Amino acid sequence: VCPDTGTSPRCLQLIPAATRVDKTAELVARWYYCTLSQEKLCRPIVACELGRLYNKDAVIEFLLDKSPDKTPVEAASHIKSIKNVTELNLADNPAWSGDKESKKGDTYDDIQSARFICPVVGLEMNGRHRFCFLRNCGCVFSERALKEIKTEVCHKCGVPFQEEDVIILNGNKEDVEVLKKRMEDRKLKSKLEKKSKKCKSAESASQQDTTEDVPGPSKVKNRKDCISSSSGEKRQIIFTKSSDNGSSSVPGKVNKVAPTTTKRSIADSEEKSEAYKSIFTSHSSAKRSKEECSNWVTHTAYCF
Repeated sequence: VCPDTGTSPRCLQLIPAATRVDKTAELVARWYYCTLSQEKLCRPIVACELGRLYNKDAVIEFLLDKSPDKTPVEAASHIKSIKNVTELNLADNPAWSGDKESKKGDTYDDIQSARFICPVVGLEMNGRHRFCFLRNCGCVFSERALKEIKTEVCHKCGVPFQEEDVIILNGNKEDVEVLKKRMEDRKLKSKLEKKSKKCKSAESASQQDTTEDVPGPSKVKNRKDCISSSSGEKRQIIFTKSSDNGSSSVPGKVNKVAPTTTKRSIADSEEKSEAYKSIFTSHSSAKRSKEECSNWVTHTAYCF
């Protein structure tokens, strides 16, 4: 009651119960439960490019579900494959014993204690402090650690990273907008790189085809090839330049070899020396006499 007027001024507006938001409950829901399945976070834990936390099993089930009556989830609408999430490398909190003790309802559940901590500073990942992870390796640190110890290499595994690879976990609206813009730019860049690779591969293939189709000058002037026909005969294909009288063949024309070549080869073989002829079994020296041939008594062709 106001002492001057004696009335009760309504200086405070009552907020409806439906619009009230408990900050502690909101922090617990965002940092302790999966955004997709609303179940408790358990390893393996993954995070998307917008900084939201998921159970890896829930993400895999969401991607495998291709049924038409699948309910669209706004929190995971940007996740098209398992490559869009990064598995987190989290550091355990030695002071946390939530899963070790069997809770019967008579123990105090400290919400401030978190399961994971920053491996550099030691801050608990309970939503009271800003945390981030590196997209290259998945290691999780507090934002304070990255600001106090400035480096271009991961504090835990030593993988190099850039400023664009740092993603804030469960950030505010401004952080989410910045991360969305980075995600879109990254997708556009990857598409352009894929297109450039396809163009380069197509150009290299076309160049190879042109080099195979156009033969060199030495091959055009004189070239002889042998083609074996179905009957077993061998034909000799001769590619020659046009002569002065104009009556010779044009390059690319097939000329059959005269049958005199086979006769010449036989005549040449007859003129060979006796030493060359003795190599073959048809020579007189390779023929055996009747005494050297085997009979029903001897075991081999020769008598011992």
